[in-house]
Amino acid sequence: MKVLKGQDVLALGFMTFALFVGAGNIIFPPIVGLQSGPHVWMAALGFLITAVGLPVITVVALAKVGGAMDTLSHPIGKVAGGLLAAVCYLSVGPLFATPRTATVSFEVGLAPLTGEGALPLFLYSLVYFAVVLVISLYPGKLLDTVGRFLAPLKIIALAALGIAAFMLPAGPIGVAEPAYQAAAFSQGFVNGYLTMDTLGALVFGIVIVNAIRSRGVDSPRLITRYAIIAGLIAGVGLALVYISLFRLGSGSHDIAAGAANGAAVLHAYVQHTFGSLGSTFLAVLIALACLVTAVGLTCACAEYFCRILPLSYRSLVVILAGFSLLVSNLGLTKLIQFSIPVLTAIYPPCIVLVALSFCASLWRSQTRIVAPVMVISFVFGLIDALKGAKLDAWMPAWMEHLPLAEQGLAWLIPSVVMLAVMVVIDRLLGKPQEAMA
Repeated sequence: MKVLKGQDVLALGFMTFALFVGAGNIIFPPIVGLQSGPHVWMAALGFLITAVGLPVITVVALAKVGGAMDTLSHPIGKVAGGLLAAVCYLSVGPLFATPRTATVSFEVGLAPLTGEGALPLFLYSLVYFAVVLVISLYPGKLLDTVGRFLAPLKIIALAALGIAAFMLPAGPIGVAEPAYQAAAFSQGFVNGYLTMDTLGALVFGIVIVNAIRSRGVDSPRLITRYAIIAGLIAGVGLALVYISLFRLGSGSHDIAAGAANGAAVLHAYVQHTFGSLGSTFLAVLIALACLVTAVGLTCACAEYFCRILPLSYRSLVVILAGFSLLVSNLGLTKLIQFSIPVLTAIYPPCIVLVALSFCASLWRSQTRIVAPVMVISFVFGLIDALKGAKLDAWMPAWMEHLPLAEQGLAWLIPSVVMLAVMVVIDRLLGKPQEAMA
């Protein structure tokens, strides 16, 4: 029976970590650290639950079913499961996330040096997606190109930034903003949920499993074990990165007070700590982080769609890279405006799907439980999405005052209530074959 060597398992963990850590993961925690002040670690705890815990759990859930999202979603039926998978892959792939890796890395890393404009962005994205295309054409070598080369470079850069955050703080911790004074844990929890890493985990599951299979491992038990180990390594790495970036942000009050986003905090800290080399260092770090994530998303989307479309993997890689190149030139602001409502709507049912997959043995029928709860989570998630898109003027007043609505979690309580109701119905009806007899 073929098994992975220790160094291969470590490389797999590094690859999984590198796939997750994009620019958004790097620029988001510093602003939370800055705004939470002395409550930074309570906010960090909430953030880590949703930005680390949920993605790792999702990787484990996918590993148990062989890595494919449509296998995980079989309780809701082939059509609905396929539609959900396609929407997730497109959302975190060529429509939003993959193009955003290019625009974020450009605006955070290069725009301060080259100036913002259509031509610099186009030239940068052209080179960027050419590199993504070349690496993505050889998915069997992903463990070597990402796990052994790009991921270690990314980790070294992040480690340097993390060590500096603790050893060379820019100043004392500032005053917390009112929202964090009132509920630091809740604010951190919601901000971590909005990173959308769980959707990324749903997409990366097949990439991780295929990387294991590329080494000749075909035992489902071993594939699951290695994927779980990779997910745990990635989770530890993510936690360390977030903790160091929270510390960086919390100590940057003197140099970045009033910063509008994490990119401004990072710029201020890197310039303050590393001097004239700061902008170059940050540009390389962000570009590397985004590139690895873009490769992972492109490979995952091509792997998925080549199974349901009459197109080869390589043809799809070319199409996806080209489409992402075009979309990226819309600019970061428009991409974010378009993506937030869509992602806000589809995130809740994905969380429900993953969470309930661990309880499959408890139900008489998975379909009876999973499908209704996912529908409810989607409906109430759609309310949050419409509010985010400023399309809520027609909504009745009671929708504005749903429990947890202000935190973007209006779907949570209705989903739990529906779960309780369906569990009772499931018990009463018994097993499907018994009901039919």
